[in-house]
Amino acid sequence: MTLNVGVIGTGMIGQDHVRRLSRVLSGVRVAAVTDVDPDRARGVAEGLPDARVHANGQDLIDDPGVDAVVVTSWGPTHEEYVLAAIAAGKQVFCEKPLATTRDACDRILDAEVAAGRRLVSVGFMRRYDEQYRAMKAVVTGGEIGDPLLMHAAHRNPSVPDFFTSEMIINDSTVHDIDVARWMFDDEIAAVRVLTPRVSSKAREGFNDPLLVLLEMHSGVLVDVEASVNAGFAYDIRGEVVCEDGTVELSESAGVVTKRAGTHSGRVPADWRERFVRAFDTEFQAWIDAVTAGGTTGPSAWDGYAATVACETGLIALRSGDREPVLLRERPALYDKDSS
Repeated sequence: MTLNVGVIGTGMIGQDHVRRLSRVLSGVRVAAVTDVDPDRARGVAEGLPDARVHANGQDLIDDPGVDAVVVTSWGPTHEEYVLAAIAAGKQVFCEKPLATTRDACDRILDAEVAAGRRLVSVGFMRRYDEQYRAMKAVVTGGEIGDPLLMHAAHRNPSVPDFFTSEMIINDSTVHDIDVARWMFDDEIAAVRVLTPRVSSKAREGFNDPLLVLLEMHSGVLVDVEASVNAGFAYDIRGEVVCEDGTVELSESAGVVTKRAGTHSGRVPADWRERFVRAFDTEFQAWIDAVTAGGTTGPSAWDGYAATVACETGLIALRSGDREPVLLRERPALYDKDSS
């Protein structure tokens, strides 16, 4: 059976997902696309056999030839399309964020709970990265004792001019926030954001880097160095300190060469190079689950919890204080592990 997918949003990440859905993965075809820029959508459709171009996301969701929906549009539009997919009873894969506000996420949770089954999967692809999975296996296995601390870093070589200090939390650190929840099977209790000396590469009025401190309910502390003007590469770091040892991500990609008293290796240039296999694994798992009549991956609850933690992080960025993360009661629908 082939799963017919409709893609809402054909920008950079949308086009990358269309490529993997149509050329890399099995059991799926891109049956329809739409974008706020109709010419861009038509250009993408030209490279897809018999793909339809719709005027808007609602029309795509209503298309009887679309079995499931992938949302890769601008963040503030996610709520509308996810709610429409739930109303249509169609499985929906939504790139992060699930929605940009707590209230919007609440509405999605309420709609999915009312539907009585999980229909939403959120694109936190680091859960599918081989290195992160291996690190979690060590932590969960208990072979080096109980976890105490996690050190993380998210370093971008550069960001577009529209990028803001707030987006360091909402668009970059959000991945580390989800990893922390998933790594320790725990919720975040509080957030604090410290602002170190500002990089000379940052624009005026732009706080870069940031140090984000997450307190888990268990007492584990997670520090995230978030830098978006690192210049040299896309560098992702992670180390968990436990009672009897540590476990950390290996170098991001490639091999290490040793010669003439030196050693060198490659660091990825961007997120696509670093996480291409994770994206592929994530989508293939989702395709297989939807084809079998269900879903898999990070849930709407995971998307909600990440958005609330980011909102709290923005409050902490402005206040300079420790800010508690206040979540609603988790519905029973999400009690089952979603990783």
